[in-house]
Amino acid sequence: MRVGVVGATGYAGLEILRLLASHDELDVVLATGDSNAGKSVAHHAPALAALYSEFTFAPTEAILEASVDVAFFALPHGESQRYVPALVERGINVVDLGADFRLKDASDYSEWYHDEHRAPELLARSVYGLVERHRKELVGASLIAVPGCYPTASALALGPFLDRGVIANEGIIVNALSGASGAGRGPSDRLHFSRLAGNAEAYGLLDHRHTIEIQREIGAEILFTPHLVPTSRGELVTAYARVLEPNFDSAAAMDVLRETYADDPFVVVVDDPPTLKDPLGSNLCFLSARVDARTGWLVAMSSLDNLIKGAAGQAIQAWNVAAGFDETTGLPLSGVTP
Repeated sequence: MRVGVVGATGYAGLEILRLLASHDELDVVLATGDSNAGKSVAHHAPALAALYSEFTFAPTEAILEASVDVAFFALPHGESQRYVPALVERGINVVDLGADFRLKDASDYSEWYHDEHRAPELLARSVYGLVERHRKELVGASLIAVPGCYPTASALALGPFLDRGVIANEGIIVNALSGASGAGRGPSDRLHFSRLAGNAEAYGLLDHRHTIEIQREIGAEILFTPHLVPTSRGELVTAYARVLEPNFDSAAAMDVLRETYADDPFVVVVDDPPTLKDPLGSNLCFLSARVDARTGWLVAMSSLDNLIKGAAGQAIQAWNVAAGFDETTGLPLSGVTP
């Protein structure tokens, strides 16, 4: 299959290029990036020089006339809407890593993204690309909305317990840590080395855009607080929910996770609390859980690489399922140690 990668100069876009280079069924024929149009991939990202030695970035508009079977979009939120309708009309498959097609209700975009959706007619058509929870729906999908990194980690950790009704669907607290790459390549005061190094800070208090995405996916009310920590990549979520089922203990919670994900190649249920570094470099998500008998609360934990399972790897995984490829094709099942 011929592939176009739109927004290929950002962190997620570069990860798509890196991963697709080892995919047996997909061939990158176009990579776009307006800020680097005309420049070589090797110059912009030397780490990819051996894979794309002769490749040059094209303007984003080039995707509208490109001869491709599937387009992976890694543009800032709100930008995919400018191009996706035309591609869908041409019969080109789209995998969007942005938030533009994740929510089914256009009013959610008005409230949480403070902008009117340009293509609301496509929202009902898009399929949420969290494979572990939407595998059947993804088969044959032509418009895939790749989940955000925080919603992925949160839904995989909390979803199994909410689906079984063993925890309350309100009053859930989700605390999360993420490396600086989650903020993208754009410069900001928060990402200056002198401020970031040795520091940690909460952001997006009370109104982070991933809040509504998590709530819609798991069907519960949450209080979500993300934190920026001084690492380049990685994400760790710790979520708390009130247990409803009598005698539901830590062993039972671990059994729920193991049973839920027994056939999922990219989910690893571990006895010890997962760490930020466990999944780095892989498309894995590590999960664990505890129940505190004293307070009656569940503690659900997850970790993933925000640029792979939280973005580029998840996009490829979802497309593998949609296109009928082996789910693991082109994706790393092991992290980097140390």
